[in-house]
Amino acid sequence: MSETWLVIGLGNPGPTYAGNRHNVGAMVVDELASRTGSALRAHKARASAAQVRIGTGPGGVPGPSAVIAVPHSYMNESGGPVKALLGFFSIDPDRLVVVHDELDIPAGDVRLKLGGGEGGHNGLRSISKSLGTRDYLRVRVGIGRPPGRQDAADFVLKDFSPTERKELPFLLGDAADAVEMLVTRGLLDTQQRFHAPM
Repeated sequence: MSETWLVIGLGNPGPTYAGNRHNVGAMVVDELASRTGSALRAHKARASAAQVRIGTGPGGVPGPSAVIAVPHSYMNESGGPVKALLGFFSIDPDRLVVVHDELDIPAGDVRLKLGGGEGGHNGLRSISKSLGTRDYLRVRVGIGRPPGRQDAADFVLKDFSPTERKELPFLLGDAADAVEMLVTRGLLDTQQRFHAPM
């Protein structure tokens, strides 16, 4: 199998959803594309994708090769494009990194894990079902819980608030840093860096 990584940013397609909290995974992949000077292009796997080198290895050498991608499907059908990309590039699911929004993490925090449940996230549920495994890496981008009695499903499909938007570049930067560190240094080092109390 290929030594390449596949980094997927989850979201819903089209301008209506572009600024939604639910699309923060796709925003992180856009940040990675910007950092690598690459443009995501339409791929036959129903996704926009680019082949890049992520992060920096020891001694400043370019980091490992990766495909960064955003599915063109709706969130609850993300599994099809992810499975197709893994197949097209001959990448094993243990080299899959899924970047997604997470209600159960405070807004602005980034956490990482391998496998586990989907926490009601339709994108993760679709990917796990399509791949027949939950054992893939996740970069979980905290968006916090909705205020008051607001429904979680409504909350994730709303745009970031003006206050949140001011902090968003920092959050996207942290999440992109987490992806870079994950593929160059591994899960444990990255968890220690991002999970440590500030």
